[in-house]
Amino acid sequence: MAKKKQVIGGPLEIGGRVLSLSRAIRAGDFVYLTGQIPMKDGAPMTTGTVEEQTRAVLDDITATLALADCTRDDVIKAMVWLRDRSDFPGFNAVYGEYFPIEPPTRSAVVSDLLVDVRVEVEVVAYRPLDDA
Repeated sequence: MAKKKQVIGGPLEIGGRVLSLSRAIRAGDFVYLTGQIPMKDGAPMTTGTVEEQTRAVLDDITATLALADCTRDDVIKAMVWLRDRSDFPGFNAVYGEYFPIEPPTRSAVVSDLLVDVRVEVEVVAYRPLDDA
């Protein structure tokens, strides 16, 4: 009997501390990634422009997707949290570089983030198991 869900990439760690959430979960043909914040050397990236932080987030998302045999082309939905409304143009320019053709659906909100970063991004990918 096939597993109903599969943990991808193991639990998240920040600063050597294991967090109580998985990096990603495959459930059937869908892969759900946890909200990704910008990281540098295993710690939250609390400095840098929104463009730099967005690249760090999307590079990590790309790497996690690869662990699930997915690519950014498989992403069907993105949810974005920005600390400051004025960061949206910079975020959107970088995001467009990573999703230039047939981009996923997306929601974006301004929010007080739990970590002192400028952006957090969560995605859902669709890749049928028989295609993986």
